[in-house]
Amino acid sequence: MKKPKISKRLKKPKRLPKVIPRPFKRAKAPEERVSEALSTVPRITNETVGEHREEVLSSARKYIYPLQHSKHHVVRTSIILLVLVVVGFLGVCSLALYKFQTTSGFVYDVTRVLPFPVAKTGKTWVGYESYLFELRRNMHYYQTQQQADFSTKDGQAQLTRLKQQALAQVIQDAYVKQLASQYGVKVSDQTVNNELALVRSQNRLGSSDREFQTVLSDFWGWDEADFKRELKQQLLQQAVVAKLDTATTARAQAALQQLMGGAQFATVATQASDDLTTKANGGEYPTTITANDPNLAPAITQALFQLQPGQISGIVNSGYTLDILKVIDASGGTIHAGHIQFTFQPITVYTQPLQAKHPPHDYIKV
Repeated sequence: MKKPKISKRLKKPKRLPKVIPRPFKRAKAPEERVSEALSTVPRITNETVGEHREEVLSSARKYIYPLQHSKHHVVRTSIILLVLVVVGFLGVCSLALYKFQTTSGFVYDVTRVLPFPVAKTGKTWVGYESYLFELRRNMHYYQTQQQADFSTKDGQAQLTRLKQQALAQVIQDAYVKQLASQYGVKVSDQTVNNELALVRSQNRLGSSDREFQTVLSDFWGWDEADFKRELKQQLLQQAVVAKLDTATTARAQAALQQLMGGAQFATVATQASDDLTTKANGGEYPTTITANDPNLAPAITQALFQLQPGQISGIVNSGYTLDILKVIDASGGTIHAGHIQFTFQPITVYTQPLQAKHPPHDYIKV
């Protein structure tokens, strides 16, 4: 039997890695560590302070610039959004005013802030707010006092007429203001307050402040400021007519001169008065007059109750007429009186030539 062969080549055992011992490192003393840390801190002197400041700022700019860019982007976006909102709002309001002719309270409040025009008279713009002011008070009156329903066919026709009247009125008011400016005619706030006090003293709009406010609100949807605004426009129109209608003033002065010269009141009234209902009777009013008589202008009533029986007044401007008054007799709180009346020309006599020269341009069709 053969013996198994034994290989002569034996595998060498793997060599273990040589371990090199680390050199011993001496621990540094605290003083050495502090000294070494301070050696790496840059030294700042008067010569190097600018260089170090620029180095610090340059390292911070990489954080600042993105923030500035983001801030500018936010501002730019906000401005764009604001512009879009304003343009959109103006567009909606323009459609409501010029296309749909909305008369709501919100739209009216917008026109009180933003000067939307409704017409142009020469070089003068007529504000949409003035038109709505005139229209809304008439609508309020017909709705509350006449029970008008503007949603019906007849109501729509009536509303169209009110719109036409309101537009014509504010255009005429614009020409009146032009004439007032041309001839130096003004109405002060004190004049308005005096006229309001006269009206209220005769109990024409209620006996108390509360009743006065109620009358304004119920009839026209106004407050006192609105009433004064309308009253001031009326007084301005009357003042313009009184300034320009010199012929009527001359007639009244001539009649007063006749009376001062001894002419009989009834004779002058029959000859010169424009009141067809009283001139045939020597100017006598058909009924007795009270202190708050609603059939007479406030200025006429006030002047009459300042006269004694048989006394003749001077020329009294009632707003639309010039009157010479006489008290015939008085009994208790009533008087029997007469007048010689001279009627002013209507304001259209003076606005129409101006309107023909500078025709109005309407921005709405009613």
